[in-house]
Amino acid sequence: MRFAHRLSTAFHIALAAALLACAASPDRTAGKDSSAGKTFKVALLTPGPISDHSWNGGAYQGLLRVRDSLGASVSHIQTKTPAEFEEQFRQYGAQGYDLVIGHGFEFQDAAKRVGPDFPHTVFVTTSGTTFGDNVAGIAFAFADASYLAGILAGSMTHSDTIGVIGGTEIPPVRESFEAFARGAKSVKPGIVMLTSYIGNWDDVSAGKEQALAQIERGADIIFQNADAAGLGVFQAARESKRALVIGSNANQNGVAPDVTIGSVVIDLPHAFLTVAREVKEGHFKGRVIELGTKDDVVTLVLNPTMEPRIPAATLRLVDSLSTEMHAGRFTTAVNAAR
Repeated sequence: MRFAHRLSTAFHIALAAALLACAASPDRTAGKDSSAGKTFKVALLTPGPISDHSWNGGAYQGLLRVRDSLGASVSHIQTKTPAEFEEQFRQYGAQGYDLVIGHGFEFQDAAKRVGPDFPHTVFVTTSGTTFGDNVAGIAFAFADASYLAGILAGSMTHSDTIGVIGGTEIPPVRESFEAFARGAKSVKPGIVMLTSYIGNWDDVSAGKEQALAQIERGADIIFQNADAAGLGVFQAARESKRALVIGSNANQNGVAPDVTIGSVVIDLPHAFLTVAREVKEGHFKGRVIELGTKDDVVTLVLNPTMEPRIPAATLRLVDSLSTEMHAGRFTTAVNAAR
């Protein structure tokens, strides 16, 4: 009897476990609805610290926007080397992340190599042109707003010498500097532009040294695109009291408002949310996603405290060209051909 009782008890336990397992199993015939309860997971890799008030800080704000707007579970890692780019891409792919963003031109090769191995994860690189079935690049039309910044510089310089300082000489930065020069020369053809690259994106002291060197050579307006290292440019301008700065990537007008004319801003939260929504809703297609002035993603944002120092005619010109760019009737490519 004790044996029969034990057998009966074991049978009922097994039956209960089977029923629970059935209840917990996803409905394999339910199609898209079967994953309705799945957590949407998004990861971000940045090449530098998110405290830079620029490129990386804006990306982190974009990650938070995705978290808050789409209820995503998010993760962020700062990477240093190409080997780390690929390693972290693979780790996030293995962990079942839905979307992984490599924030920068330099992440493209890693995304291209890793993408085919994790077909259920979407890999996106910013400032990129690489794409595949589950790989996309976001190309920001940064040059148009940089052209407008050049018009400001050309109109406001007293020395007829301006400068640009970048982290490293990657194509998106070089192209923005070329557009900046075209904008400046459109209002002052004989202007001289000094160009410096720090060699990295993190060394604030080196950024300051490069800026001071340009100021000594007569530059009284400097456009910087150097992430954390660019903070040194603001320091140099404040200490020298002989130069003004134009910020980049994020709205840097508050970093040093007494010396900042404005910022060429990329609305990374808007860009990231646009792509993340595509992925979550199942509409994503691998391609180069072009976002710029006409999409309200890249804009020139003036520092209100500095506007009184900008010539009225320059403000009207910048406003007019901004309207034309937004409507798609004017680009720096058109201007370059003139």
